[in-house]
This record gives sequence, structure tokens and C-alpha cells, in this order.
Amino acid sequence: MILTVTLNTALDITYRVRSLRPHASHRVSEVAERPGGKGVNVGRVLAALGHEVTVTGFAGGPTGEVLRAGLAEGPWPVADALVPVSGATRRTIAVVDDLTGDTTQLNEPGPQISPAEWGAFLDRYEELLPGASAVALCGSLPPGVPVGAYANLVRTARAAGVPVLLDTSGEPLRRGVAARPDIIKPNADELAELTGSHEPLRATQDARRRGAHAVVASLGADGLLAVTPEGRWRAAPPTRLHGNPTGAGDSAVAGLLSGLLDRLPWPDRLTRAAALSAATVRAPAAGEFDLAAYEKLLARVSVTAA
Repeated sequence: MILTVTLNTALDITYRVRSLRPHASHRVSEVAERPGGKGVNVGRVLAALGHEVTVTGFAGGPTGEVLRAGLAEGPWPVADALVPVSGATRRTIAVVDDLTGDTTQLNEPGPQISPAEWGAFLDRYEELLPGASAVALCGSLPPGVPVGAYANLVRTARAAGVPVLLDTSGEPLRRGVAARPDIIKPNADELAELTGSHEPLRATQDARRRGAHAVVASLGADGLLAVTPEGRWRAAPPTRLHGNPTGAGDSAVAGLLSGLLDRLPWPDRLTRAAALSAATVRAPAAGEFDLAAYEKLLARVSVTAA
């Protein structure tokens, strides 16, 4: 079982409009509603790849009820181990401009988490760890959760002998890296904020020196850059795909975890991650990927030494 942790879950709502214009009214041509938050997206992609997945974190209020119902729906359900909270789960709104293919994202703040609710989550996490083959710690922290939360969760996973991947940003990432996770997966902005460097290779190497066993950086249309104990590689799809990029990084995380559990060499893990990331751009909502595009891209992703 792969355990994904999403402390700031969300109900992802995607609107499609013909052309998004400031200060104008718009008719929405299509609405998609899915359980969301980075770890939830990772879990749904992993389930589609055939892995057994359990999702934990927080959920509350009417939005949380809709999210939890959605986890059990569809062809690839995931196990729900979310901890109930009194506050309402947030919503995220993605507005896709059909004319340009661009996406505008609006993210609500998460619910206030009480000390008792945080304690209940820690108990749940420790209960689930013994049955996990890997853990993904993903996304932002809701109000009330300690800034060093991910560092604590990384140390707990390592003490249990469970491989752990961390995908967050800012101070939670800085503290989490120092706890020595097996993999971190920042994007270019998160990497620059962590290291102070905007040169991807230098910044990725610096991030690894700060404690991560391996660093895989998402560089948008330029694909992935990995610095690992076995070597350094760049992985990129053959062409830039147009569509909704929401969740593309989460699909890369799913590919990395799937490759880890399948004991693939790093170049093959990166091929899977880059193909999944690119195929997600072609899907209508986060937590999904275009299967036909993914299968074609697997043979076309370029992996080169960095």
C-alpha cells in the first residue's frame, strides 16, 4: 500500500470558458469537480497505474463530504483514511481559457486545524505507516498545523523504514529537507526559494546537500531534472503539450513512487514521471491523465545525462 498525505485537501473545480477576459462576464461551457489536493491527485494517478493507495489528511464540512464521496467513485477508487475536522475543506477553482489553452488558478485557504485534530492525525499516521510500502507528503499546510510538520512526518517514516517523498514549498520544505527525505520534488520556483539559486542544476545539487537523498525538480515545459546518488539526468517530452497543467507535478510524483516500488533504474523512473506529467496536461482535471498520450510518450521521452 502507498500512503499519500494531504494535510490541505481540496475540492478541485475546473471551469472551461471560450475566452477569459478581465472585468467581463463569462459563460462556462463545462464544469468538472474532483477530489483534490496534491496528495489526493498523486493517489488517484497511482491507483490508475494499478497500485493500492490510502489517502490521509483532513476533511471537514459539506465540501469535505463531497470530497470523501468522490474518493470512492470512478474506476480507480482509493482508500479513505482522512481525519474529520470541524472546519470546512477548501475549494480550488481552475478556469481554462479554450482560446489560449491557459489556466488561471484560484486557491482558497484551508480550515483552521486545532491541536486536538493535529494530534488525531498523528495517531492515524502512525497507525497507517506499518502497512505502507512508501509515503508521499504533499502540498501546503492549513492554518494551525506546525510549520515543522513535514519534518516530523519524514522522521517518523524513516524511523519506520518506509521510503518517503516530500513535495511542498517554503519553510515547510526547508525544514522537511533537513529531516533527510528519500526524494523531494520541488518546481523551479520552490527550488529557487529553497536554495537562492535560479540555475536549475546548481540549485538541485544544493538542495541535495541540504539533506535530501535525491532531488527531482519540475521545470515546466523543460521536463524534469534529477540529482541522485546514482547520477544526474534530464527528462523531457518530445514536444510541449497544450492543455490544463494543473496536477502535472502531482502525476510526476506518482510516476516517481511507482518507479521506486517497481525497482526501476532512475532513467526509467524519470521517463515514467515525465510521460505522466505531460499526459496530465491533456486530461480535463487534476488527478487524471490521458492514457493514450501517456503510452505514446513513454517511448518518446528523452532522458540524457545532466
